[in-house]
Amino acid sequence: MASQQSVHKATLKGSIEKFLDPTKIGTWNIVRRPPIENGAVIQGKPRQQGSNAFKTHQQKEGTRLRKALNAITHGKNIFVYHNIRTNQVVYSLTRYLEKNNVLRQLVYHGKKTVPATLRKDMWVPYFSVHFTDFRVGLRAYQLLREFSIQRQLDPPREMITMTEEWLDQKRPRDPNEVEKFDEEYADKVGWIMKKKDRARAVMDQKATSVADISAVLAIQEQEIKDGFGGEYSRGYLSRTARRRRREAWKKNAAKSEEQANRVAEFEGALSTDQVTYKIQESDAAVTTKEKGTLSPEDPVKILWTDVHNARYAESWPARVLHGELELTRDHVMPGAKPAYDTEVLADKVFKEKKTETAAEPATA
Repeated sequence: MASQQSVHKATLKGSIEKFLDPTKIGTWNIVRRPPIENGAVIQGKPRQQGSNAFKTHQQKEGTRLRKALNAITHGKNIFVYHNIRTNQVVYSLTRYLEKNNVLRQLVYHGKKTVPATLRKDMWVPYFSVHFTDFRVGLRAYQLLREFSIQRQLDPPREMITMTEEWLDQKRPRDPNEVEKFDEEYADKVGWIMKKKDRARAVMDQKATSVADISAVLAIQEQEIKDGFGGEYSRGYLSRTARRRRREAWKKNAAKSEEQANRVAEFEGALSTDQVTYKIQESDAAVTTKEKGTLSPEDPVKILWTDVHNARYAESWPARVLHGELELTRDHVMPGAKPAYDTEVLADKVFKEKKTETAAEPATA
């Protein structure tokens, strides 16, 4: 294996190097069905490309390769999607949506509130959050999921209470139906909504999800100050717990090595005599720092499809940088808008930066 890689590097010496973002290539056909030689030995026999055994093996190898690619940036990015019909919001650690992950986040609120399967044409990118350390990202992902579930299972009373504004929005346009509607809801201001209306109100998380990420980042600042992410001291764990932790570390190290070899083999399969492909983190995300102690001042970048949605939050921590996502017709989360050379559009208190398209800064 090592000798083959060294020979491959020697033949590619002097070629052009190109870098691929592991978060963006997971949906490529060549990743989902990686190249396997025709006649490769599968299940003890040489198989042809048209056989079922060959196709099944190729699909399984594609799943393993996607997991290896996701492990490179696991926890450093959170991708948020919303439903264009119900305004439901789901969180993903991968740039593309996975069926089981999405359906697991949807809470049953009544008939036809949870779809039977994932319709990708109904889910569009909302915003993405990028961290410098995977521990902070995974903790933020956990808190976001908890806040979402808690709000749906035990919604605040003001969220499911009828108000004058809500009645004005619900009032029908048909003049023949307006009188009937007014008679039914004449004295219902302050009452709890009906089950169907209550379900739609609770499912609408487009505004609350933005407030949640703002609150989570503020909470994490205090957690980091209190020592979150530090190594456990010897006195906190028993002998059995320390032994289990060492065994877990060994398993993780072996798994990481296996995934790294899989990615290296894929790089070799993609590379040619003219171009050498390398898979690494994108420069559009926040620059990854060296592993060590966490700091409350570590920057966090948030990229929006519409930066005005950031106003759903009352305030943002000073370390948050806001940018804009590239426009796309695909359901896969795009990267940073290239017109601004991956620079953020606004920082902290939303003072716009000077760019080629904006001559004078203005306070948003």
